[in-house]
Amino acid sequence: MKVAVYRKAHFNAAHRLHNPKWSDQKNKEVFGLCNNPNYHGHNYEMEIKVVGEVDPETGYVIDLKILKDIIKEQIEDRFDHKNLNLDTEEFKNLNPTAENICYIIWQILTQHLDKKYEVLVRLYETPRNYVEYPA
Repeated sequence: MKVAVYRKAHFNAAHRLHNPKWSDQKNKEVFGLCNNPNYHGHNYEMEIKVVGEVDPETGYVIDLKILKDIIKEQIEDRFDHKNLNLDTEEFKNLNPTAENICYIIWQILTQHLDKKYEVLVRLYETPRNYVEYPA
């Protein structure tokens, strides 16, 4: 029996959307206020979906305490109250768009979870704007 379990989490972070290959004018035209040279921040909300077979002995797909700890140690501790452009290795050379942040979170989580699970990450940048990987 396959079941999906979910865990919500959040982190607060600053970023600047900017392509160093472009002129300042083009960056401003494409990214608008998100290109502020002094950065801006979001209260990111995440939903992590883990799909797998229910273990007949525990009744769990995954122990949610284990999932909670992985999210805290690998995502929240890494990104919370950070400037993604300046303080993280993941975004030194990668534009920290919601799409890229979501994909990086998925990559990190799938490295720390058993390969038997299907993992989906939904990342809310604002209550009305969110991305999901895999799509």
